Amino acid sequence: MKKVNVLILRVGGTNCDFETEWAFNLVGAFAERVHINQLIKKEKKLSDYQILVIPGGFSYGDDIAAGKVLANEIRMKLWDDIEKFIEAKKVIVGICNGFQVLVKSGILPFNSQQLCTLEWNDSGRFEDRWVYLKVERSVCPFFKDIPEIIKMPVAHAEGKFLPKNENILNKIEKNKQVILRYCDSKGNIKGYPYNPNGSVGSIAGICSQNGLIIGMMPHPERCVLKYYYPDFLRKKEDDIYTPSFKIFKNMIQYFS
Repeated sequence: MKKVNVLILRVGGTNCDFETEWAFNLVGAFAERVHINQLIKKEKKLSDYQILVIPGGFSYGDDIAAGKVLANEIRMKLWDDIEKFIEAKKVIVGICNGFQVLVKSGILPFNSQQLCTLEWNDSGRFEDRWVYLKVERSVCPFFKDIPEIIKMPVAHAEGKFLPKNENILNKIEKNKQVILRYCDSKGNIKGYPYNPNGSVGSIAGICSQNGLIIGMMPHPERCVLKYYYPDFLRKKEDDIYTPSFKIFKNMIQYFS
């Protein structure tokens, strides 16, 4: 099978792009870090790729608000290409800062105007630690065969998922667009510190109505091997690959 081409978008302030590139290459894709100016100048074509990833970091220093400048740049300079990419039923992934970009550009949840945001954490500070996540039964195909409760690290100050109104939240829930919720080790939905930011409904990630565009605050690229877990020496697991590895693998297998 021909390798799936993955474009990892980077700008000033992006980080986690190298980790994301490594994760996709590990599961058999061909991942490439591409600066946004290369797309704007037509040096690279978005149409040549099957997956677009907006990774974590602090794009443009998170000036104005986290992800807002990059979201505006995408709408003003790349929107036609993004629309064609979505119409072709290709995959878009936003991780942490990338999730912030997707909701503030309006790509998530309904590819329209901005209907949600990711606000400052209720704690008023940067939260950098591991969290438990409940994998929801959603329309997203990339979470099949994933355990119900998984662990990933978070690292953000503006991660509180907040829809514009209750109708928007109800529509997201009804459409089964919630992919991950913060929880405790047994899957119970609780408040802080299990929910690190105060997200409505403990929502940690959502997807588009067709499930092919996903945004999530936790970082799967930081834990694709069991050795990344802080307690891996306490567990006797033969498989070195984690549920995060399987998520990346599912994205690639979607194109087979």
